[in-house]
Amino acid sequence: MRTPSRPLRIATRKSPLALWQAEHVRARLQSAHPGLRVELLAIQTTGDKILDSPLAKIGGKGLFIKELEQSLRERQTDIAVHSMKDVTVDLPADLALPVILERDDPRDAFISNAYGSLEELPEGARIGTSSLRRQCQLHALSRGFLTEDLRGNVGTRLKHLDDGRFDAIILAAAGVRRLGLAARVRQYLEPPIMLPAIGQGAIGVECRADDTEIHALIAPLHHGETAVCVLAERAINRRLFGGCQVPIAGHARLRGETIELEALVGSPDGARLVRGSSAGAADQGERLGLELAEELLRRGAGSILAALSEHGLGVKGGL
Repeated sequence: MRTPSRPLRIATRKSPLALWQAEHVRARLQSAHPGLRVELLAIQTTGDKILDSPLAKIGGKGLFIKELEQSLRERQTDIAVHSMKDVTVDLPADLALPVILERDDPRDAFISNAYGSLEELPEGARIGTSSLRRQCQLHALSRGFLTEDLRGNVGTRLKHLDDGRFDAIILAAAGVRRLGLAARVRQYLEPPIMLPAIGQGAIGVECRADDTEIHALIAPLHHGETAVCVLAERAINRRLFGGCQVPIAGHARLRGETIELEALVGSPDGARLVRGSSAGAADQGERLGLELAEELLRRGAGSILAALSEHGLGVKGGL
């Protein structure tokens, strides 16, 4: 296709990880379209400004994308680059998410200066994470862990660990790896121990729904296999009451023409945990995701979600 005469403008958060992701998309676009000029517009989002409250209390991870979406509407930018786990389940009608890049490591990473693994932590160990999903699964291990809120970018979180505030912290492995900090990881937490967030490890590109030129320009970055998995995961979340900021986890993987899904819903204290799995034809991933969510609801997830809503945790947002 013809290279646009004007620069393509990318909306991104200001955090080092978000900027890495935007730069990665820029490099991929310029590789696909030699001569294309690409500019970044770094925007401070509401989620980045409010660091003294858990996300579940202030509106969920949708707070990390709304200013970026507004820049698209106002035509300040042409595309917005997101971590897929930050993207709300229901997209605005005037915007689209036509591109999901190939997924990096979806797992969570255990980081500690004193302990080599989660299993080595003593009873009463202090673990830093603001994720209700992670808190739920940590408490379900019945090890007497103390989970404490931890917000901020990756560097800030590592500094809190190094300052002795925590015995360990849990971060998304993909983000740690992308920032060149993989040496800090002591253990990668496999899904049987810690089921990841829906969309974790994947990058999405959002644009205006009616901008056909931009759709065509970014299409080469789309990774079909990753999209099949992420859309199946998001279907689970969509059925579980539109992506409430509660302890919900989900992960899908492809094995040939088969897609395998796992999901869970739990109470923040880990006392109640409903977990399920499903498998079927890859082209039926979204349907399987909805059916798995229905199974979780039948087995008690609905009452967990209702109880959380009563306590003010049922707010819209990504996971």
